[in-house]
Amino acid sequence: MTVFEKMLAGGVIANTDPEMRAVWEVVQRTIELSARLNSATTIAQIRHVLSQIINKPIPSSTRIFIPFHTNFGQHITLGENVFINHGCSFLDLGGITIEDDVLIGPKVNIITENHPIDPANRKSLDLAKVVIKQNAWIGAGATLLPGVTIGKNSIVAAGAVVTKDVPDNTIVGGVPAQIIRNNI
Repeated sequence: MTVFEKMLAGGVIANTDPEMRAVWEVVQRTIELSARLNSATTIAQIRHVLSQIINKPIPSSTRIFIPFHTNFGQHITLGENVFINHGCSFLDLGGITIEDDVLIGPKVNIITENHPIDPANRKSLDLAKVVIKQNAWIGAGATLLPGVTIGKNSIVAAGAVVTKDVPDNTIVGGVPAQIIRNNI
């Protein structure tokens, strides 16, 4: 299993793993491409450069506003008709999947990376995928933490911090996010 496969499988990857060098090479490439991304002047340019960062095509129906930040990029998957507003940050080493028709408000943070509690092992990575299901809406300034799934048609209120899965057709809000309403 390569380090990239281990990352997507989730769990702890030691910072001493000899394959981490390959990860840092991708990170360096992403840093270089991010400067081009965040100086783009058209949606088409944004889509083109971001597709280079994530290493796969972005559907023409998907729109991303800059600035947009990612530390890795190649573990992001974007569906059709997705909208990502200004100032979002995706830490995607563990994998981020955004299905069709998702709306993501400004300044949303999607984080798939954590570190072990043990100080002796703290520089290692503890990774878990984030999935946002079809037609979900993530409100401005929300933070999605490692390992969560946002259910189909669900809404995460502005400023919420999501620490556990959100069922389909549910509104959550608060810190930590709690269910506000079901069966929307």
